Amino acid sequence: MKTFKATVSGQVQGVWFRDYTQKEAIKLGLKGFVKNRNDGTVYLEASGAEEALKSLAQWLNSGSPLSDVKNVEIEWGAPLRSVNNFEIKHS
Repeated sequence: MKTFKATVSGQVQGVWFRDYTQKEAIKLGLKGFVKNRNDGTVYLEASGAEEALKSLAQWLNSGSPLSDVKNVEIEWGAPLRSVNNFEIKHS
């Protein structure tokens, strides 16, 4: 099991980016979370099979239909602690 943390910038808030990210992550069998940040970026942590994570990382570059992704920063790291699903955090 692998994990990455990602920060996505561009027009990624108010365009259903978190919802589409959650759907894509669940489709790929990943666990973790996605949330908006106060600086206008979207932050996520995802855990699962390496190939599934690579697919999500590639997907993040295009994102939701209304988004305009400018940059995706990914940092590979240690597995997430006791995560059972992929959720949208609202805080």
